Amino acid sequence: MALEVNGKTYETDEEGYLANLSDWSKEIAENMAKEDDCELTDNHWEVVNFLREYYEEYQIAPAVRVLTKAIGKKLGKDKGNSKYLYELFPYGPAKQACKYAGLPKPTGCV
Repeated sequence: MALEVNGKTYETDEEGYLANLSDWSKEIAENMAKEDDCELTDNHWEVVNFLREYYEEYQIAPAVRVLTKAIGKKLGKDKGNSKYLYELFPYGPAKQACKYAGLPKPTGCV
């Protein structure tokens, strides 16, 4: 599978996750979001950037429960809850946000 952005092709797995973490760019994230009929706002970017930092530190994409707790610690409890995260990422906060962040699919995500 592949994703084309600005005339360049990027390899993805069958679910659309980037094959190479180093290929990620904001343009790629925006392109993935557009395919899901989603426009990335500052709130989306807050979560996407948080995930990229988390992955850099722990070398793993967090499951949704871990993500919710960690977001709450860093961004406040009004953002660290499932309702808020599902409003931003209706296909699953961990799954969809990790995809936009260029990270592998979190363990435990179906």
